[in-house]
Amino acid sequence: MVNEQAAFLLDACGLVVYATKLGYTVTGGELARPIEMQQIYVETGRSKTMDSDHIRRCAIDLNFFKDGQLVQDRVTLRPLGDFWEGLNPLNRWGGSWEKFVDVPHCERHVPRR
Repeated sequence: MVNEQAAFLLDACGLVVYATKLGYTVTGGELARPIEMQQIYVETGRSKTMDSDHIRRCAIDLNFFKDGQLVQDRVTLRPLGDFWEGLNPLNRWGGSWEKFVDVPHCERHVPRR
């Protein structure tokens, strides 16, 4: 799992650099999430699963700002999501999801072993 976490973080760094080149200011959100917090998120509707890649430290929520304003529109951020997903076939962007759209979310989906 350490190798997956390291590769994930390298991709996350690449995404931040790419977004910065496109004129975004990027701040970090949640990366590691204890299982107790995940349970709270499921209970309050902030997440739909107890099988979160945040628990495995292979997901991060990033904040993208343009001109001082937080950008959360998935159409606007689609180029960043496409870039993220193009870095590795295991990378998934929450803005691509249909049932539970999570635009700030980037993950490397690592199936449980």
